[in-house]
Amino acid sequence: MEFNNDKPIYIQIADYICDKIVTSTWKEEERIPSVRELGADLQVNPNTAMRTYEYLQNKHIIYNKRGIGYFVAENAMQYVTQLQREDFFDQQLPRVFKAMLSLNIPFEELQNHYSIFINQHVE
Repeated sequence: MEFNNDKPIYIQIADYICDKIVTSTWKEEERIPSVRELGADLQVNPNTAMRTYEYLQNKHIIYNKRGIGYFVAENAMQYVTQLQREDFFDQQLPRVFKAMLSLNIPFEELQNHYSIFINQHVE
């Protein structure tokens, strides 16, 4: 996994895990790699992997069964979607709005492009 400087590594790893959940690679109530396994797989310090798991536990996406390991939580998909929506509204959308302002793009033009996009991608 390649990391960028735009956000903390533990958040990028959380995004990676969330993608595994969204694509059903990791299913609800399924055991996921240990902290050490994840650290080795992604070539990061186990402390970074642990920070990721603590973050995801706080978001109710994974949980720990003491002595057994970490598991994908029930309703994880719902929590992942909520987390991704928060990221979109807090991080990505403000960048779009800033670009729109600097390029003098009115909201109506964005709406038109969004409508075209939806029509092309919805069957």
